[in-house]
Amino acid sequence: MKFLDEAKIYLKAGDGGSGCLSFRHEKFIEFGGPDGGAGGNGGSIYFIASRDNNTLIDYRYQQHFKAQRGGNGQGQNKTGKTGNDLYLKVPVGTQILDNDKQSVIADLTEENQAELIVKGGIGGLGNSYFKSSTNRAPRYKQNGTPGEEKWIWLKLKLIADVGLLGMPNAGKSTFLSSVTNAKAKIDNYPFTTINPQLGIVNIHDTSFVIADIPGLIEGAHLGKGLGEKFLSHIERCSILLHILDASEQIDNIISNYKVIRNELKLYNEDVYNKQEIILLNKSDIVDSEHLIQIKNKLEEITHNKIYMISACNKNTCVPVINYLTEIISNNKNISDW
Repeated sequence: MKFLDEAKIYLKAGDGGSGCLSFRHEKFIEFGGPDGGAGGNGGSIYFIASRDNNTLIDYRYQQHFKAQRGGNGQGQNKTGKTGNDLYLKVPVGTQILDNDKQSVIADLTEENQAELIVKGGIGGLGNSYFKSSTNRAPRYKQNGTPGEEKWIWLKLKLIADVGLLGMPNAGKSTFLSSVTNAKAKIDNYPFTTINPQLGIVNIHDTSFVIADIPGLIEGAHLGKGLGEKFLSHIERCSILLHILDASEQIDNIISNYKVIRNELKLYNEDVYNKQEIILLNKSDIVDSEHLIQIKNKLEEITHNKIYMISACNKNTCVPVINYLTEIISNNKNISDW
């Protein structure tokens, strides 16, 4: 299934039905009086967060959605039928934005969370509702009010506990495949991952989600490389795993680290300040002296925890997973308390 994390769609709630202009016509009843019923309310449109969906691809091929209008009132004081509401499913983590793509209408972060986005119109009153002591035979009725309508943007931001960062070909996909159930594409060329990937780690009766964000390059916040839009997927992550290729020259490693950090800062200060753990990948093909030099250099510019791993060897990743499990478990306990 193709991954789609943005979609623009049009919504139209149902119009309210019109009231009825009617008078009783029954044998032996003279001056029967008004009996026009009210119109039914129009249907509204709701969005529901569901884990059955993991992409917005359904909204690429259908962009117009309309709820049912209310039925018109009838004689004998019959109220028109209420229009059926329309419920649209979106993945958990979907934001609903106004047409300006800036104003957030709703943020669906929990499964089965439902939000009313456009409200149906109200049915008009029939002439029986206007009968009074001074007006025994009103000859007017109300039309139903129009249902709300608007263009909106759907924007999916993946919900994951941990986000993987790093230059293209740093080994993020290999790491994800080693420690989770994900089947990420792996090959010896840049940008093997062209869409965000999710994997679940199951350990010690605990589970958490890791998101592999496609490789970033300098200028990513401006849309270069695979673009700024994938940076949005790490906004909800609580921890960032920054994977560096330890087989490169020290100057290149430091430069790559600073480039990614600068892109985070330019994109969003909150993302930049998230907890970060550094992984020196491909440590199995690098001599120990080179690794120590890299680690010392990184410790000069950051106070983050540093692990040396080989992403294709699951055993070397165990200490990292244990540390992540401890952090995430503590965070959840604090949140529950």
